[in-house]
Formats: sequence, C-alpha cells, structure tokens
Amino acid sequence: MKISTTLAFVIVAAGFFVYQYRQAPIYAASSGSSGAKQAEQASSAKPQAHTSTPSEVGVTVFQENCSFCHGREAEGGETGPDLTRSKLVLSDSGGNKISVIVRNGTPDARMPRFEFSAQEMDGLVAFIHAQAAKAAAQVGGRRGVDVDDLQTGNAEAGKQYFNSNCASCHSPTGDLAGIASRYKGLDLEKQMLYPENVRSKVTVTLPSGQKVAGTLAYLDEFTVALQDASGTYRSWKISNVKYSVDSPVNGHVDLFSKYTDADIHNLMAYLQTLK
Repeated sequence: MKISTTLAFVIVAAGFFVYQYRQAPIYAASSGSSGAKQAEQASSAKPQAHTSTPSEVGVTVFQENCSFCHGREAEGGETGPDLTRSKLVLSDSGGNKISVIVRNGTPDARMPRFEFSAQEMDGLVAFIHAQAAKAAAQVGGRRGVDVDDLQTGNAEAGKQYFNSNCASCHSPTGDLAGIASRYKGLDLEKQMLYPENVRSKVTVTLPSGQKVAGTLAYLDEFTVALQDASGTYRSWKISNVKYSVDSPVNGHVDLFSKYTDADIHNLMAYLQTLK
C-alpha cells in the first residue's frame, strides 16, 4: 500500500509529538530534582563567622584601653612609658608578667587595674610583643628616652652643684622631698630645666605706698592682678601702680647659658636620689 508524502509527514510528526509528550514528565522531574537539590544546598550553606586572631583582638583591646597613656603603637605617650623597650615586656613569657601588671595595676596607682577575658589578655600580650619585635627591627629608629639613659652622672658632684646654685630656692627635704617618686626619667629632667605649673609671685605698690603681695593671677600691658593670701582676687590698672614680679622659672632660665653637659648629668643623678 502506498502512503502519500503528506500522510507520511503527518504520521512522523504525530509520533514525534507523542514521544516528546511522554518524555516531558521525565525531564520535569529530573529538572525539578536538580533544582530542589541546588536550592537545598544554597539554603543550607551559611556564611562562616570570622574568627578574630589574637593580634586583631589585641589591637582593639590596646587601642580602647591603653593607647591613651602608652601611645597607639605602644611606644610611649603622655603619661605611660614605652612598652616596646620595657624590661618587663622583654622578659615576659606568654604573658606571665604582663598579665600580672594589667590585672593588678601598679603600686603607685598610676595605672589602674583591668579585668580582661582570657582571649582579650592573650590578644593584648600578642600585640605588645609584636610591637616590641617591630621596634627592635627598626635600627636607629628609636623614639623614646629610657630612665637608664639619664642615670649617667655623678650624684655626689650633682649634690655639690645643687648646694652652690639651687639651695637658695630649693630644699631636698622641703619642696623637692620625694621629687624622684613624683617625676621619672625625662619628666624629671624637664621639671629640673624648666619647671611647669610654677606660679610667679608679684608685689604691687599702691599710690599710698601700701604694698600688696600675692600670687600673680594676670598681667598684660594694661592690668596686673593677684590672688592674696586669703584667696581674694585683686586687680589694678598698671598706670596707677608699680609692681615687681618674682618668677621662679627665671632662675632656671638664667642657668641655661651656664650649664655644662656634666652639670646637667650630675644634677640629674642627684635629683634621682630624692625619693
């Protein structure tokens, strides 16, 4: 039996359609299974939380609690020493000495106590040691002055210099008693050379001839003012009075042109004995 070309084409097309129809559920099931599996894997894959390293923890702890005194790089600050050159830090092993100081503070109360977790303490110790190693590798890059650097003079020679040049204003058992406990290292030398927060005295002579003395409170080209012994603030126009100022710092400034290196080292050595 002969089949026309048109009829043959219709039969083949119908057969192909039936085949595709029967395969569709298989493809759909296969595709759905794969998609569901991928969706399940995507939903179960959670981002892993970042675990901070000891160094990262240490940076945070140090910056938040210690940098104000010891500087951001642990190389010393306004009131705290350079930890990168500290003998305690250099002799520390795994925090056995650093942790004691941190948890107990210092005896003179200049450093408070800190309660850190074990992780925070480990991080802090790691940071300080890392900074010490970094500083040691910077040959010639030293930024601080150690107390030992200022202990090269002769204390007995310094005492003789003091008695000859300083004793008229200062006393080792009076105003300077314990000065080596209040100031250390470079701070002590700065106070020796140019004392800070030292108030000048002033005497004002009134038109009547009466003299009024006290601590200088204010002085410019128009006004002079003082605080007398009772704490009363008094001021006058300069054009109406005479005055004389006694500034203790001036005596130190006058010595600048007279000091020798040996004088400064010896005087510093002597002052460090006044504890």
